[in-house]
Amino acid sequence: MLLSETSTALGLQELSNITMPVIFNEPLSFLQRLTEYMEHTYLIHKASSLSDPVERMQCVAAFAVSAVASQWERTGKPFNPLLGETYELVRDDLGFRLISEQVSHHPPISAFHAEGLNNDFIFHGSIYPKLKFWGKSVEAEPKGTITLELLDHNEAYTWTNPTCCVHNIIVGKLWIEQYGNVEIINHKTGDKCVLNFKPCGLFGKELHKVEGYIQDKSKKKLCALYGKWTECLYSVDPATFDAYKKNDKKNTEEKKNSKQTSSSEESDEMPVPDSESVFIIPGSVLLWRIAPRPPNSAQMYNFTSFAMVLNEVDKEMESVIPKTDCRLRPDIRAMENGEIDLASEEKKRLEEKQRAARKNRSKSEEDWKTRWFHQGPNPYSGAQDWIYSGSYWDRNYFNLPDIY
Repeated sequence: MLLSETSTALGLQELSNITMPVIFNEPLSFLQRLTEYMEHTYLIHKASSLSDPVERMQCVAAFAVSAVASQWERTGKPFNPLLGETYELVRDDLGFRLISEQVSHHPPISAFHAEGLNNDFIFHGSIYPKLKFWGKSVEAEPKGTITLELLDHNEAYTWTNPTCCVHNIIVGKLWIEQYGNVEIINHKTGDKCVLNFKPCGLFGKELHKVEGYIQDKSKKKLCALYGKWTECLYSVDPATFDAYKKNDKKNTEEKKNSKQTSSSEESDEMPVPDSESVFIIPGSVLLWRIAPRPPNSAQMYNFTSFAMVLNEVDKEMESVIPKTDCRLRPDIRAMENGEIDLASEEKKRLEEKQRAARKNRSKSEEDWKTRWFHQGPNPYSGAQDWIYSGSYWDRNYFNLPDIY
């Protein structure tokens, strides 16, 4: 990296501590954004029903890919959760319930715990989104371990999400890419699924593509996976996939040699190519396909149907949820109602209130105590994690912090 680039990156890094105008936000807390992992919970239920471990891994891999699919074209920034903020979601139709809590403010860490209503799975993790500013783009590296336990099979899988990057934050059309390797480990069998979320590449040829292999503990390829994280994921025999890749590479090189091409540097402001359909290799099996977004999605922050109901609260629910639930945040609610000035005022008030509370704790040398999660090693990976402490669903709430 050039010295000037380094200086720019370091200078802009400090912007992460500056309060951003509310117009850059979408009317959801980051805790709700995490909940969108659960949109395709049917893949977990399907994995639980399968007897073959490779087929289970295929479903888990499809779930891991689907968990980031909602980020496509979602260029609005979720509200930063306040320390002690919570969010719960119960979906009888999808067979799960979830609780999340903002367990740390510096660094910002969000912990979540979901469980199947039929006691077939537990899905949990803690996410520390590390932001890097690169002048024209913002890169979010989602540090933290995600764990899925299939209880009927006594299996646990762990992985970390790919890096997300929003381009053209200064000028031009905003666009998003996901890139990096995601390694899903079955801690019982030793099988691994290594998925490569491909960076955009020159002229956007690789944009949105994801591919990889499921392999056993001796690294023998058992299955190949390919598709787009914005669209679908397929499985196919690894030999068939390798032959297709080899032939595709040969055809690409022949096209390059058949005509003179002018060299061009990759640009952060490059136009986003139209989404082309994934070429389906003969013999492939569809594992997952994204649900179409509602017709008014573009006018609603590009929300999915799942995201559009995350703020819903009726009188019965309001009497049950704790006062820390982000459905009750006045700044998010004002923004959802189109009252932008009020949302900005409330956001500023809540941030000042949080700073004052932190200052008072510092004076009294009092440590913040999380309510529903505690810090400890992940039972499978050994990495530092936040583990659900239990008792949330007893609905016995007392001594909750006054954060709103």
